[in-house]
Amino acid sequence: MKKLLFPLTKDVIKKLKPGDQVELWGSMYTLRDKAHQRLAGAIKERRRLPFSLANGAVYYTGPTPALPGWVIGSCGPTTSSRMDLFTVPLLKKGVNVLVGKGNRSALVMDGLKRYKGVYLVTIGGAGAFLAQKVHKAEIAAYPEMGSEAVYRLQVRGFPAVVAIDSRGKSIWS
Repeated sequence: MKKLLFPLTKDVIKKLKPGDQVELWGSMYTLRDKAHQRLAGAIKERRRLPFSLANGAVYYTGPTPALPGWVIGSCGPTTSSRMDLFTVPLLKKGVNVLVGKGNRSALVMDGLKRYKGVYLVTIGGAGAFLAQKVHKAEIAAYPEMGSEAVYRLQVRGFPAVVAIDSRGKSIWS
């Protein structure tokens, strides 16, 4: 298993291959449908973004409220393909790691190749387990969106598998 420390450099990303098992350490942002669309709209309209996307990592999840003593509630991955139409603008702005579940469109695969990013998948149906890998959670943007607000998560040993590498090669092809 490879240990990946955020932010990832292009050299580290370049060495990742489909099927590589990885552990994620550092900061990543949660992003679901509405927040993703809103962020992509801000990029399109050249508005100021609420946080930097440079060398950023995005995790497609909508965490539930934390139980007493927990940092965050269940935070399993959501289906990534719902974000496909809004993903390439984020890659163009510097996001280089996407984490979710399920396959991606040719549009996203081309974007990963063009902007040298990587797509990782994590364990579906294991939100409570994944929540134990989150050591800090704070709202980074759009608090009015509730569970779809953007959170900055600090993760330690968050498990994932490389699904699409920076050359556009996939575990599904």
